[in-house]
Amino acid sequence: MLAVIESTEGGYCAIFERHLNHPVNQVWGMLTENEKLGTWFPELKADELREGGYIKFDMGDGTFEKMEILELTDEAVLEYTWGEDIVRFELAKEPNGCRLVLIEKINKLTDHTPRDLAGWHVCLDVIEKLLDGKTVNSRKVEWQKWYEQYVTAVEDL
Repeated sequence: MLAVIESTEGGYCAIFERHLNHPVNQVWGMLTENEKLGTWFPELKADELREGGYIKFDMGDGTFEKMEILELTDEAVLEYTWGEDIVRFELAKEPNGCRLVLIEKINKLTDHTPRDLAGWHVCLDVIEKLLDGKTVNSRKVEWQKWYEQYVTAVEDL
């Protein structure tokens, strides 16, 4: 299911929601523990996991972009800057696991927006598969499928 994309005051908001059959602490580990974070988003690394700390994005050329952690509530909320945008993960316990919500607050829609949205969509699918003990074959094929749908969704705004 596609993210819900809405126009908001001052920009846009994309909301992804997943219901995972895993406890909050396991999903939280995927978002915050570097060895687990690297399994679904190898370019990211938590550095100083605290409000005011950073998530680092490896640019692949020996440099890193530092994304400031704006809010951190253990096993509940992780929010940080993402360029001019903001990424927020929220976790909530459910009877059979937890609910994972990813909210991307988008300052301005660009040609790159559908790429990011498709990327986040696939990342969340990968997190679920890894937690389920499954392997991930081709992210690129999955990304391409979702990218086309997000191009249309963004155009419709």
